[in-house]
Amino acid sequence: TSFMIEKTPEDIEQFIKRFPFTATDAQRKAIEAIMTDFRSGHAMSRLLEGDVGSGKTAVAAACILQIVKGGLQTCLLAPTEILARQHLATLEKLLSPFEIKPSLLVGSTPNKDKKEIYSRLGTGEIAVVIGTHALIQEKVEFKNLGLAIIDEQHRFGVKQREKLKSHGSPHMLSLSATPI
Repeated sequence: TSFMIEKTPEDIEQFIKRFPFTATDAQRKAIEAIMTDFRSGHAMSRLLEGDVGSGKTAVAAACILQIVKGGLQTCLLAPTEILARQHLATLEKLLSPFEIKPSLLVGSTPNKDKKEIYSRLGTGEIAVVIGTHALIQEKVEFKNLGLAIIDEQHRFGVKQREKLKSHGSPHMLSLSATPI
């Protein structure tokens, strides 16, 4: 079993209207399918595949919004610091109107800042964290991880992906531009 997240169509519709582009039918269908999974009571494990620039991060942002509104945390694991920073910039834009501020945890994060992020993740103060392999270190503990998003999952080993599942029973969403 996993966290059940209820959503209202108005929440999602209001969010989608804020996209800097018109959402496609495929994006809407993907969001609806994920929301159905969130309501099922079972841990979702879903792959969202699409070309670069097809709006996978926007779909993920709609999911993040629902998880955070449900009082849970989300992490997004990216294979490189450049990609993690790109996700941070996109998600900051999409989530800031809802007063959700993602944090960044990467290898180059200064140790002092890492310690603060670890602490704030443990208390649940940070709702959304984006990072690289730094997210799957032993020191990282979540208070209530509801959704783990993995970008380019083929760039991570099975044990690395399983590490995220060890934080309770989060829903898992993998993003990929590469057919697997």
